[in-house]
Amino acid sequence: MYEIPFTTVVEGATSNTWDLSFPSHPSVTSKFKRCLDILGGIIGLFILAIVFIPIAIAIKLDSPGPIFFVQERYGLQGQPFYIRKFRSMVPEAEQLKYLVKNEANGLIFKNKNDFRVTKVGRFLRSTSLDELPQFWNVLIGEMSLVGTRPPTADEVAHYNQRHWQRLNVKPGLTGEWQTSGRSHVKDFEQIVDLDLQYQKKWHPLYDLLLIAKTFYILMGRVGAF
Repeated sequence: MYEIPFTTVVEGATSNTWDLSFPSHPSVTSKFKRCLDILGGIIGLFILAIVFIPIAIAIKLDSPGPIFFVQERYGLQGQPFYIRKFRSMVPEAEQLKYLVKNEANGLIFKNKNDFRVTKVGRFLRSTSLDELPQFWNVLIGEMSLVGTRPPTADEVAHYNQRHWQRLNVKPGLTGEWQTSGRSHVKDFEQIVDLDLQYQKKWHPLYDLLLIAKTFYILMGRVGAF
């Protein structure tokens, strides 16, 4: 059993300490999974090195602003870390968020026709090329190739004890959510169900199955926006 003082996970939160009585998931200590992550991280960063310059040029020509979008996320047992993505929105996206209708239910934000997404950004999202920099997080062990979607601070601030269970594994580049409808799954509780389902089903070979399914979905550019 471990306890996480919620105030140390999300700065400024006022909730009481959560008693998270969940045993460590076997995927966290799996040597096979870690070796797979290292291999995948190296391959992913090699691909990133090849496509970095053309993607960076396309982003800069499409709209002013930085090449990368940097954001704090929360991983295994609520530990904070930073991810980098290729920027797919206009630089002032966070300030304009209030103008966009949330088409999802619960603690996630989705809008299929979000006007803040740039032309290049829409392509990067549909192909998941915007996610390539996160292979660095995989290589250093903050993320895994397969796991749960890493939540943001505003999501975690409203978690209940059931929601915390999804962070009993490392966050992943892909997982049950990405291979079961991706952005078409717009209900947060359904995403939590999928994450907990992954934990129950997990086996080293199951990660390979989800990776194969992810490649199939990416080739068809299904479900991302």
